[in-house]
Amino acid sequence: MLLAAFDAQLRMDAERLPASARVERDGPLLRIVGLPRRGFISYRDLGGLEGTDLDALIARQVRVFAERGEPVEWKLYGHDQPADLAERLRRAGFVAEETEAVVVAPVPVIAAAAQLPDGVALREVVERADLERISRLEELVWGGDHGFLPSSLESERAVDPDALVVVVAEAGADLVCAGWVRFALETEFATLWGGATRPGWRGQGIYRAVVAYRASLAARRGVRYLQVDASDDSRPILERLGFVAITTTTPFVWTPPRDSRVDT
Repeated sequence: MLLAAFDAQLRMDAERLPASARVERDGPLLRIVGLPRRGFISYRDLGGLEGTDLDALIARQVRVFAERGEPVEWKLYGHDQPADLAERLRRAGFVAEETEAVVVAPVPVIAAAAQLPDGVALREVVERADLERISRLEELVWGGDHGFLPSSLESERAVDPDALVVVVAEAGADLVCAGWVRFALETEFATLWGGATRPGWRGQGIYRAVVAYRASLAARRGVRYLQVDASDDSRPILERLGFVAITTTTPFVWTPPRDSRVDT
């Protein structure tokens, strides 16, 4: 039941995109171009496409993004069909990033009071300076370049300020944990993102408190379920809180060659 609800309600969600982005339909796919970091491809299912027809659909996405000089993520789920879809994406030049577990929990189970260590407080943030602090924390915890993050979060809030709430945990002037919650229109779900805790502050319940705080925001809005793409680090904590795994997700990313033409 949870997997069916997730597929039906979240996988074709393309609401409240930044002004730079647009949605294009291509058969069973939603193709989103012009996002701050990279394009995005989603679908509920591929309508039974396989073999050469599926290869042609994949090749068409590569051509579109090559002409734009824009990278793109094809978000592959563990229960997607056909079974050889991942291999077909690889042959087309897509590269798999880290696989995560898709976990879901009823909001009331998670929206309980959580104990914070002495001297640590939670705060909702909107200012650019705070978003830049979060970007640096995400880079420290997860590695990679998160310089896109402040502008990406700002652009989301510009479309609908109520659809995104960013929460930080601070010990004095130090940012020790951060995460945000997105509220999907006309669904039973809110989704949690960005959970990162600074090394040296782990194991003290801070991450759990940030999860519980965002769950309480969802409860106030009458949201039924929380969903998270959980890393190997986060999954055990979330499962102890009451989340259950319903599938996996793997970003397959295609990156254009340096001489690709940018569509203006």
